[in-house]
Amino acid sequence: MNGRSLPLFVQGTVTRGFGRGSKELGCPTANYSQEVVKSLPQELDTGIYCGWASIDHGLVHKMVMSVGWNPFYNGKEKTMEVHILHEFPDQFYGAHMRVCVLKYLRPEMNFNSVDELIAQIKDDVEKSKAALDVPELAIYQKDAFFTSNT
Repeated sequence: MNGRSLPLFVQGTVTRGFGRGSKELGCPTANYSQEVVKSLPQELDTGIYCGWASIDHGLVHKMVMSVGWNPFYNGKEKTMEVHILHEFPDQFYGAHMRVCVLKYLRPEMNFNSVDELIAQIKDDVEKSKAALDVPELAIYQKDAFFTSNT
């Protein structure tokens, strides 16, 4: 599904992840529960995606997202980790997050070091920012999905 069936709209409660994003990688992530991850379409390829996200019906920000097994950390469960490209003053575990997944950036991959992983994350962020500035994807920032009560 790496792009053929996008956009994909997902919503759910933000749950605690492994705590690596902020501390080890400098890339805080908002994670969905296993229930949400298991509800993703079967054909959704693992990898890195970009799109838009909001927390509790707040402003809609650019995001980059990983869906997969986190091979660098020998992940045992499939995860969906969203890095919203905005600095929030506080953590928001338990908040309601909505994401609109728009573009597949690359497949999931392993790395030889944390530094390699961090460099790739920075590159993914830059590619996401540029991709979401394209008018065909930018329009989704104002999609009714982010303001609806369902």
